Amino acid sequence: MTELVTFGETMALFAARRTGPMRFARDFDLGLGGAESNVAIGVARLGGSCAWIGRVGADEFGDLIRSALLGEGVDVRAIPDPDAPTGLMIKGRRTADLVDVRYYRKGSAGSRLSPDDLDAGLIRAARVLHVSAITPALSGSAREAVRYAIAEARAAGVLVSLDVNYRKALWTPQEAGAWLRDTIGEVDVLFATEQEGRLITDTAGTADDLAEALAAHGPRHVLVKFGAEGALELSDGQARRARPYQVTEVDPVGAGDAFAAGWLADWLAGADPAQRLDTACAAGAFAVTSQGDWESLPRRSDLRLLQRPADGVSR
Repeated sequence: MTELVTFGETMALFAARRTGPMRFARDFDLGLGGAESNVAIGVARLGGSCAWIGRVGADEFGDLIRSALLGEGVDVRAIPDPDAPTGLMIKGRRTADLVDVRYYRKGSAGSRLSPDDLDAGLIRAARVLHVSAITPALSGSAREAVRYAIAEARAAGVLVSLDVNYRKALWTPQEAGAWLRDTIGEVDVLFATEQEGRLITDTAGTADDLAEALAAHGPRHVLVKFGAEGALELSDGQARRARPYQVTEVDPVGAGDAFAAGWLADWLAGADPAQRLDTACAAGAFAVTSQGDWESLPRRSDLRLLQRPADGVSR
């Protein structure tokens, strides 16, 4: 049985090897990147079974995405689109500490995703449906696909997970906030940074106040991420804080996807709440220690390499 189903746009990724302005880059590494496929790979590496659905161009980049995900043990439902190309992502490092990511996805195959592309039976038979708020920002048909998938999952009693993943290049804070407020009442698990959470609610209090305000919209599990400062989870009315892992950051892209993958993998494995939050933080920390959107996603054995906080896992 496929435990987790997700869908969205995965793009070809060109990463500059040289630090500095993009115009001076001469060499690029070719890979792939997409929030939802990152989560699928992350959960698969941590022992879960996953399926990813998406449209790709009938081109070499689409073939790359298909083969890479298959190689990671993901059940790939890549739909070739002969009329639109695979989207592109260009990543550079302007300085040693500043990553510059640019997207070329307008009119891409991934943006043409629609409800007809989704396998309702696959979604209904899963334990988790994971979506991100990137997909509804791509197009009207992609937005309808998200709505359709959530409705199918809820009708079958499947856990619905949503990562806000706000992208200002795709829609305004007002547009994103309106869609999120209209949607999270149908969601069981919500992942958001503090800034993303405040797109949904205008609560001006502490992070704990924010988590409570978000939970009041419907989600049973609210995860507020603080990056290098750890995370807060409010689940079924009980709040927990996880202390951060101390690591040297090499590439921050993909940390949020790794966090979500760690939490969801442990939920699927039946881990207790404190353990799954710790795994989420550990996975997010490990993901930033090397280059790549998904290449650095950890396996269980990798997580044991991290040093735990001196005063325990959580507080």
